[in-house]
Amino acid sequence: MKPIYTILLLAATMALAATLMAKENTDKKSDRLLRHVVAFKFKSSASKADIEKVVDAFSALPDKIKEIKKFEWGINNSPEGLNKGCTHGFILNFHSEKDRDTYLVHPDHKAFGSLLGPHLEDVFVIDFWAEN
Repeated sequence: MKPIYTILLLAATMALAATLMAKENTDKKSDRLLRHVVAFKFKSSASKADIEKVVDAFSALPDKIKEIKKFEWGINNSPEGLNKGCTHGFILNFHSEKDRDTYLVHPDHKAFGSLLGPHLEDVFVIDFWAEN
């Protein structure tokens, strides 16, 4: 084979490989969601009715903020005793950091924070990317 054809064949092969790798990376990213994990420790003065109002208000946010792709919550039942007083856990899923950032400053999220504030002793938040 002539050297020029060898070089062209090698260049074409490398271009095809790069295209396939880029597609694979794009596909993998679309299979991932940004998890926003929140845990609340309520003040001892918070009544069951207060806590229920907070949970109901938080649970209503996905209907108000389109960037929230999935919402889950539950009450701690771990036997490990490592919850540091947090009793209620929430997981919100977003397609991008931009969507999460939009949620953080959204007026409905801010209003929820105002409702929550008087009843909240402590909060823990962590965000991470995970496979869908």
